[in-house]
Amino acid sequence: MNRFLCALLFGTALTTAPVMRAQTRGVSGAEVMRLTQAYVNAAPKRYIGSPGHAAAEAFIKDQFKPEVAKGNFVDDKFTARTPIGPLTMHNLIVKFPGKKDGIIVLASHYETNYWLKDIHFIGANDGACTTALLIALGQYYREHPPQGYSVWLLFTDGEESINKEWTDTDSLYGTRHIAAKWSGDGTLGHIKAFVLADMIGWKQLNIDKESNSTPWLLELEAKAGRDTGHSKYLFKDSQAIQDDHLPFVQRGVPSLDVIDFQYGTAADPEAFHHTDQDTMDKLSVASLQVAADMFLDLVKLIDQR
Repeated sequence: MNRFLCALLFGTALTTAPVMRAQTRGVSGAEVMRLTQAYVNAAPKRYIGSPGHAAAEAFIKDQFKPEVAKGNFVDDKFTARTPIGPLTMHNLIVKFPGKKDGIIVLASHYETNYWLKDIHFIGANDGACTTALLIALGQYYREHPPQGYSVWLLFTDGEESINKEWTDTDSLYGTRHIAAKWSGDGTLGHIKAFVLADMIGWKQLNIDKESNSTPWLLELEAKAGRDTGHSKYLFKDSQAIQDDHLPFVQRGVPSLDVIDFQYGTAADPEAFHHTDQDTMDKLSVASLQVAADMFLDLVKLIDQR
């Protein structure tokens, strides 16, 4: 993901007074880490059209056999026009029906960059750990069916650009397609919130205040941080990021990008981004636990709104 950064260094550090946790942890950061490693082992290179890309899709589908059996797993296959010609892509959607009329979409991209296909790029932080997070959230909602809005997991394809230079038309293929499709069939009007996970496994986690996101969802993100005792991991930086939420933002859907864009060293804040250094050793169970806690609490808060 090649992002345009509008602003850095948002204000001062947030006050992190001790708070009581609002809920018992329902998703284990250690399980998310285990799933990340298993996913990377199964599909270390997942660029579109590769054997690894097909292996990634098979891995995800294999985690949701009960949902496949119930007809709650959808393979949204489509053809995208790209700079190298038409490419077949797949958005994968897993549905957990709720008790209220409305849908909360939790999303992450699962592929790696086509233009990095000739190096050993596994995207541990950039795509793998958030794919694992969604799988773990699916395991949770299978055992604890949503009592509010339905929860849909959206594993998006084609988030990354095909060429090295990111453009509005060479990027976000999957979400541009599904947002248009859901607009046409009426699904979009039922979506109460679209919440995206991206690059949230790094040991030095600092989730950005992403300024393309919907303001009331940013407020809920801050509240989720307080609820779970994780405020210290939030909002030291503020920036606008081009990511998979934008096609939904542009169609008026309340959307939130939960992302830590900085991924590198003090000398080079993007040193690991889109390089062969995006490896498993950069991740931590603690950061993945923060992400899991935050997403569960965000769903609860959206339900209550």
